[in-house]
Order: sequence, then C-alpha cells, then structure tokens
Amino acid sequence: MKFGQVEDPSKIDFSLPKDHPSTRDILSRNKKGLDNISIGCAKWNKTDLKGFYPKGTKDELTYYATQFNSIELNATFYGMPTPEQVSTWKEKTPDHFKFFPKITNTVSHFRRLIDVTEPVTQFTTSVINFDEKLGMVFLQLHDNFKPKDYDRLEKFVKDWPKEVPLAIELRNTEWFTDENIFNTICDLFESNGITNIIVDTAGRRDMLHMRLTTPHAFIRYVGANAESDYERLDDWMERLTKWKKEGLQNLYFFVHQNIEKASPLLSAHFIEKMNEEWKTDLHIPEMAPGGTGTLF
Repeated sequence: MKFGQVEDPSKIDFSLPKDHPSTRDILSRNKKGLDNISIGCAKWNKTDLKGFYPKGTKDELTYYATQFNSIELNATFYGMPTPEQVSTWKEKTPDHFKFFPKITNTVSHFRRLIDVTEPVTQFTTSVINFDEKLGMVFLQLHDNFKPKDYDRLEKFVKDWPKEVPLAIELRNTEWFTDENIFNTICDLFESNGITNIIVDTAGRRDMLHMRLTTPHAFIRYVGANAESDYERLDDWMERLTKWKKEGLQNLYFFVHQNIEKASPLLSAHFIEKMNEEWKTDLHIPEMAPGGTGTLF
C-alpha cells in the first residue's frame, strides 16, 4: 500500500491528534463493553507477505486464517464477488474469522456513487453470504471525491441496506480542513450508523482524525517500513486503551506497509502488546520457520 508513502519517514510527526469532543459521547452510549477485536492484514497473497508462509503452502487463505482472525478484503475492490466465491472463502476459515470486504470500484471510482443501485445490490447480495463471518463492508472514496459531491454521498448513505454494516473512508483533504464540512459529514454518518474510517499513513496526516461516529473503531494503519512503525503502534495501543475504558464496542485494526514485506511482524507486535495490557488471548501470528521478513 503506497498511499501516503514518503521518502524520509523520520521527518514526519507521527503523534496522534487529540480525541474529537464527540468521540467520548459516542463511546459512552455503548453499555455492552468490548465485543469483538479483529486484527489482520490487507491481503493474504504469498508474494506480498514474504517470509510468512511455510514452504509448500498450497492454500494461502486457509493458512492465513490459522494466524489471524480477520482480513481486510481488498480483492473485492477490483472485481465484483459472486455468492459462490464468498461461500468458498467462508468455508476455508474457522468459525471466529471475520471478513471486511471493500466495495467494488465500479461503485466508488467509476460511477462515483451515481446510479449505483444495481452494483450495490449485487455486491451486498454476494457478501451477505459470509453470514456470521461478515465483519463490516467498507467504501473507499477516490482522492478527488470532494464535499461538492456531498449530495450523492448522502443519498448513498441513506439508501444503504441497514442490515449490512458499513464503514466509509474519505480521502480528499477538503473533508477534513473545514470544521463545518467535517462535522456535517460525521453527523450524517452518526445518524445513519456508518463507521468513520481512520487512516494513519505518513504522507497524509490531514486524514488522521479522531472522530468516531459509532462505538466501532475501524483503523487502517500504514507502516512506513521504518523503526518508528513500532512506536506508532504503541501510541495506538495507548489511545485504544482509553477508548476501551470509555465504551469501545468493536475494534477493527488492519496493518499495511508501504512495501508489504512483513505486515505480520507489525501485527504480532501490536497483538502481543494488546494481550499484555488488555489481558486478551489473541493468537500472535508467527513468521514461517526460516522466514526472513523484515520491516525495511
């Protein structure tokens, strides 16, 4: 994931911003406590996750699901999934596993949310076959999808089938630089039960907000293939611990790197920290015997 990549990560201020005033209120409405923790990578491709798979691994998803409890399913962005494909993926994973499929680019990038009833229906009809393994669908809008396009986003949100949980990632800087615009879109998400995705990547600090619109934190973390990647994860652990105390219901945390050499290494560090601090018992992913995955 080269989005937000920079030449020299040491020049970036990676500190997390303060919580938005609304976040604590959103979290306080959840009286159930923490329900689910999903931590995973963006893909299960052996070519990208070097040093992760044991030699001779024939089915990458089946093995991946022995090490992680979830996947940010980017494959569905590039092609409309069929119900049969979804069922195949589902059957290869254990009971606790969760899929977080990205909405196909026909909807977000080519039609830009215009006349999308048919592809949205096709997409949701397919992914609903994940059944209890469907974590949350997410929509990633194009960088040039701006506040001037608000009306079509509002229609999309209001028309979205409520039985399918949805998160949305905004990328254009204009959504974040004007407080009134940002509050308007967050109010829309909040009133319709849409989760506001948080993106933490080196070259796009403007996107790094702390405004939750549901008691679910959906975080796409992009490491910079630098030693600071670990410190940034520690900072996230501190923030999430605060949110957990305030009422966090679900955590969806997906680890990327600009060059996907060893996202499992970063994930293992994060999960180990979480197990220590939260007294959870999440499986810590392991590199394959003799694996040579490194951050750099």
